[in-house]
Amino acid sequence: MKNASRIVASALVVKASAAVGALLTVTSLSVVGVAAQQPRIANAKVASQPAGSSLAQSFRTLVASQTEPAWIGYTVPVVDSQRVMCCFNGDASWSTGGVTMSDGSSCCRACRLEPAADGTSMTTRSAAPAQSQPGVVRLEGSERMVVLFRIAERAVDRIRVFSEDCELDAGGRTVTWLEGVRPSESTALLESFVAPAPDRRDRISDGAISAIALHSDTAADAALERLVAPSQPENVRKKVTFWLGNSRGASGLATLRRVVKDDPSGEVQKAAVFGISQSHEKDAYDVLLGLARNDTNPRVRAEAIFWLGQKAGQKASAAITERIEQDPDTEVKKRAVFALSQMPKEEGVPLLINVARNNPNPAVRKQAMFWLGQSKDPRAVDFFAEILK
Repeated sequence: MKNASRIVASALVVKASAAVGALLTVTSLSVVGVAAQQPRIANAKVASQPAGSSLAQSFRTLVASQTEPAWIGYTVPVVDSQRVMCCFNGDASWSTGGVTMSDGSSCCRACRLEPAADGTSMTTRSAAPAQSQPGVVRLEGSERMVVLFRIAERAVDRIRVFSEDCELDAGGRTVTWLEGVRPSESTALLESFVAPAPDRRDRISDGAISAIALHSDTAADAALERLVAPSQPENVRKKVTFWLGNSRGASGLATLRRVVKDDPSGEVQKAAVFGISQSHEKDAYDVLLGLARNDTNPRVRAEAIFWLGQKAGQKASAAITERIEQDPDTEVKKRAVFALSQMPKEEGVPLLINVARNNPNPAVRKQAMFWLGQSKDPRAVDFFAEILK
């Protein structure tokens, strides 16, 4: 009887172990499936293959094999998971379906790749949960982004980026999906499309720069530093400065400070000041204020004052007013007056009236009155009536 009981017990253990093993197998397959999941691409002939030991080599082979327009894509980690990158079309043409965002709106009802405008709209996802697919609730934004290359006549025709949870419509084209792409190799591949060439259009270079900047990898910082070096074309350096401020955090801010100081082009220096104004780093405001007060270049001071005005707020208005009163260059003072005109009227108009009434420099007073006239504010009308009396 004891032996029989042992046999039954053993059978039950084996059976339970088999069930647990089967469950673990199913769970493991599910996890693998989620990890390898491709973005939702509708209206496409999708083929998948490993990226291999060399992304550049695999990519070149694929490009050479395309006899008609097609797309090659992959995903990599994105620098900011709260950044939502979906479609922007001049004609707002979307196909049906879409991604439901946390506020109940649609993210990007199947962004059309064929034909499509070059733009990708960006916004910041709220902290509330967002449902991107039926039955799947994302508590956070996607941690990966889609990088897509359009191939035409066996060459890259454009480069686009999207959030992983945006649905895409490929317009019936073939999409070759590369699995297991390493971020550093992706950055190197994209950088090769920024190098100047007479037959390369700006949209390819622009798409490559933005895609590099959105990589969550230190290789992206190194690539952008190379692309903003004085040896690069001026138009490339100017574009890189925006993305250094917009996406690269403390590292990008430090690079922009060096560009403002060392770049030989005044236009690139101005672009770098704008890049600083786009930075979300807590030190960015102080850097901008320091440039407005202390930079030896009047053009840099004027640009910094202008972007202080765009940021507005009481702290900014105090800094701008200070420059109107203390900067030795009349052109910088006039630029600061314009910055006041760009502030919300409740703050800017009284400050302009004060400048027009009290500043000892007649050119500055005249500039203030000009912008008061443009404001069409009743307080400006009252001030002009007072002056004319």
